[in-house]
Amino acid sequence: MSGPQPPEISSILTDVGLTYHQPITTDLDHAIDLASNLSGVIGGAKLGKEFFAAHGPQGVRAVAKAGMPIFLDVKYHDIPNTVAGAVRAVTPMGLKIVNVHAAGGVDMMKRAGEAAREAADKAGVDVPWVIAVTILTSMDQGDLDDVGLKGPIEDRVVKLAELTQKAGLDGVVCSAREITPVRKALGPDFKLITPGIRPVWATSDDQKRVVSPADAVAMGSDVLVIGRPITKADDPVAAAQKIVAELS
Repeated sequence: MSGPQPPEISSILTDVGLTYHQPITTDLDHAIDLASNLSGVIGGAKLGKEFFAAHGPQGVRAVAKAGMPIFLDVKYHDIPNTVAGAVRAVTPMGLKIVNVHAAGGVDMMKRAGEAAREAADKAGVDVPWVIAVTILTSMDQGDLDDVGLKGPIEDRVVKLAELTQKAGLDGVVCSAREITPVRKALGPDFKLITPGIRPVWATSDDQKRVVSPADAVAMGSDVLVIGRPITKADDPVAAAQKIVAELS
């Protein structure tokens, strides 16, 4: 593609740790092949806990060689010292994004951000965005009520986003349905990474709070995470190109 790419392309990530026909993979070759084919079509690759548990840092580095920025979606949530150590360990891989759970609290998040900056400086790599998960997009209001988190999802997401900003992190993972209130509360520079994105022609699978790519971009999402509509397609590259075309 000649000339500058529209910003929507660089904002789309997909989970190359997913196979076409099953939700998790231990197939490193498949992930590398998928990342290689999608490089230049979309803006990055997301690697989750299943992939990282199976392949570790070596697997992440192998996928990164395809030339795609990496979002390591491990959602760290533990005592502050442990989370800081984990972030310090993965940062030298040259990640674009790594995440923690906002429910771990301000101190945990603050320590994670500090560890990323220190480790990046020591390793001579760019500092990754350290972002926090608010409420998983697989959860709806009934699920929150079941675990004792009373009150509207929107209120819980905004509160967790405010804690994330207070801790000095770069942004949050939130459903596109919460983009407007989070943006209003946190301002234009706070990064919003949006999973649960499904084109109108795709199924919602296990995601409950889903939004189309076009709607998410219109609302102001900074990064769209689109997994199965691309990775489970018969032709992942064609599926990704179709989504990009719909956003152009």
